[in-house]
Amino acid sequence: MKVAILGTGLIGASIGLAARRWLGARVAGHDPDPGALEAATRRGAVEPMSSLEEAAAAADLAFVCAPVAAIPEVAAAALDAGARVVTDTGSVKREVVSLVEGGGGAGRFVGGHPMTGSERSGPAGAAAGLIDGAAWALTPTGRTDPQAAVAVEEAVRRMGAVPVRLSPERHDRLVGLVSHLPQVASTALMATAASSTDEAAMLLAAGGFRDLTRLAASSPELWVEILLANRDAVREAIEAYGDRLRLLGAMVEAGDGKSLSRAFLEAKEARLGLAARPQARLGVAILAVPIPDRPGALAEITAALADRRVNIEDLEIVHSAEGSRGTTHVTVGEGEAEAAIAALAEAGHEAAQLT
Repeated sequence: MKVAILGTGLIGASIGLAARRWLGARVAGHDPDPGALEAATRRGAVEPMSSLEEAAAAADLAFVCAPVAAIPEVAAAALDAGARVVTDTGSVKREVVSLVEGGGGAGRFVGGHPMTGSERSGPAGAAAGLIDGAAWALTPTGRTDPQAAVAVEEAVRRMGAVPVRLSPERHDRLVGLVSHLPQVASTALMATAASSTDEAAMLLAAGGFRDLTRLAASSPELWVEILLANRDAVREAIEAYGDRLRLLGAMVEAGDGKSLSRAFLEAKEARLGLAARPQARLGVAILAVPIPDRPGALAEITAALADRRVNIEDLEIVHSAEGSRGTTHVTVGEGEAEAAIAALAEAGHEAAQLT
């Protein structure tokens, strides 16, 4: 099986590592940034190709891991180069799918969006475990070849992710609420606190504030592009969030403790039932490390960290959707994350920093 990775950043390189490990694929890669391609090659994620056409030619499956605005052009080029099936990893789908299909890509293109990421960026932070257990949205349309959709779905499942089929419109509406709105809310909260005329405000900012404003440190260029590409869904999400804030404000103004308590309890119950990746408390980092299905694999992981004197603060085993392997979430001190990743790499285990 030949897989092409077109864009070798964090997500592209992680998919490349997972495809090599779990699909047994030959993975060809190309990136317009020579530095990113070189770094992904050093990580063992791809075999470097000098052009997009060379990488995509005769590929059974090509992953377009480019910025949202560039996806239609790159996808079209991959299809023209002879890739049998092409998918992408962009966080906005309606516009992307429409442009690709309108350009003659209907049938062999399947919109996609892995719901995963990391505090780290670029191919240096890539790991096969970044995908394991993650929801992966797929957005085939009535013009998509059913066999192409099944091929992508099967590859995603074999790499350990959980494929979820949605229409492009429904995908954009949902990610507007659970992915794009959090970025806007985090940015607004940070800007509101930073505009305080009392300098002591930032001195009092503790764990809760830091957790809620973490996304405000994200790339402005990246998020401006994403939000504008999904502007209708983002606007609706902001309006709904504003309505909720105004409702809570009215309860506070009226001194309605009973209604406030009920609102807080409903939100708490919803949060406890959320099927999400682990959330780190302040001062720690969570590493996702795939566990091979063989005796002693977990002992190798803990021994590698012990040899570097990295303290394990918590450890959880998460079973893969494939059922034949798992991932361990290892919690270490925030300052020890780099040493832990290096120690695990030396022992033959890839680690992705989730938080």
